Parts: sequence; structure tokens; C-alpha cells
Amino acid sequence: MLDLLARTNPVARITALAFLTTPLLLSVDVVSASCCLALIIVALPFTGTGIRQLLIRAWPLFLAAPLSGVSMALYGRPEGAEYFSFGWIHITDNSIQLALAIMVRVFAVGIPAMVLIGRTDPTDLGDSLAQIWRLPARFVIGAVAGVRLATLFQRDWQAMSRARRSRGLADDARLIRGVTMLFGLLVLALRRGAKLATAMEARAFGTDVPRTWARPTRLSGWDWLLMVVCLAASLLSLGVAVATGDFRFLGA
Repeated sequence: MLDLLARTNPVARITALAFLTTPLLLSVDVVSASCCLALIIVALPFTGTGIRQLLIRAWPLFLAAPLSGVSMALYGRPEGAEYFSFGWIHITDNSIQLALAIMVRVFAVGIPAMVLIGRTDPTDLGDSLAQIWRLPARFVIGAVAGVRLATLFQRDWQAMSRARRSRGLADDARLIRGVTMLFGLLVLALRRGAKLATAMEARAFGTDVPRTWARPTRLSGWDWLLMVVCLAASLLSLGVAVATGDFRFLGA
């Protein structure tokens, strides 16, 4: 399996994600979202992400998509034939079409975000934000720290689960156990944040002195190709929707 994303810069992936998903927000229709999702699935083997791995990582989307679709089906603008109504709830042809479009669009926006951003190295991200986008050092280091600490939550959760089990506390009700575990994660995050802030101050990150960078980074041809391909895929999807007459500006 090819992994062409490994050759690209983190800021190029972020820009490519914006080029791919932002134009799709202009129209709420099934055709453009389905076309974009199909193009994403075709390009998936070139990203180093397998179908099985993607399904495991995309489980939140399988929860968010039905919830978004149901709310749109119940409370979307009534138009066309009406199948059910009760109070503010109106299930019509228009609300059903909007619900399907929203559900497909959740996958069309969420899957690229997981593929393009999911395996970003925090250090590479910091180098790119500082050297290519010229962002302030404080913001860059904060972003790197946030991304790095977010990857530790799963390890912390597993360690806390084993610790509670060894102390005989794993037999509590699932809801109570989840609340106490979340509180423990919050305490760990606050402690880590305090230590990280002290370490950054000790390394003079609170001053306005210009800093140097150990690893130079710049955009390559692969980066520009990725951004162009993502923009082309988005525009092609919208073009297909316009050609088929399904383009609906903001769902109107």
C-alpha cells in the first residue's frame, strides 16, 4: 500500500483539507457529497490507510451521521409531500433529502479529516506552522503540546483502568466508573499543563527573542499536488451537482 501522504508537509495537509471540505459547505445535496466521498474512497489506497483501519477510527462518524440525519428529517424546512407531522416536527420530501445529504456529508468531511490529519507528527507540525505560516512561537509550541498531549489520553485511560482493576475498583457501575475516569484524566491534564508551562518558561518561550529552528522545512511538489488534487475533487463534485441540477446553495 502506497503512503504518499508521508511525503507531504503538515500545513499542506491542513490546507488540502480546507480546499476539499470548504467548497462542499456551499451546497447541501446528496450528489456532491456522494461524488466527493467516492473520490476519497478511490484515493484511499494511496494514503497508507486501509479500509479496516479507517472503519475502526471512524466510529464516531457512524454515531454523528444518523443523529444529524434524524434531526434534519424531523426539523428540516417542510416542502413537498408530507409523511408525518406533530407539533414542530414535519417529515417531508425536502427534510428527507436534506437528512440524506447531511448524513453523507458528515462522512465526506470527516473521513478526509481523519486521513489527512490523523497521523500528523507534532514536531513536524510545529516546524511547518513556524517556518511556512510564520505563526508566533507561543502559538506554535502550544499547538505542538496540545497535539502531543491529546495522543496520550488513550494511554492514560488504559493505565488508569489497570490501576483501578488492581485495586478492586473495576466493579463499579459503568456510568460511575466513566465519570471517575474522566475526572482522573482532567487532573492528569492539569498537572501536565502546569509542568509544561514551567518547562516552556524555563526555556525562554515567554520572551520576544526570535528563535531558530533545528529542522528547516518547506513545501515540495508533492504538497502542491495534494492541494491541487483536493481542490479539484471538491470542485468536480460541485460541478457534477450543478450538471445534474441537484446543487442547492446552503440547502435552499
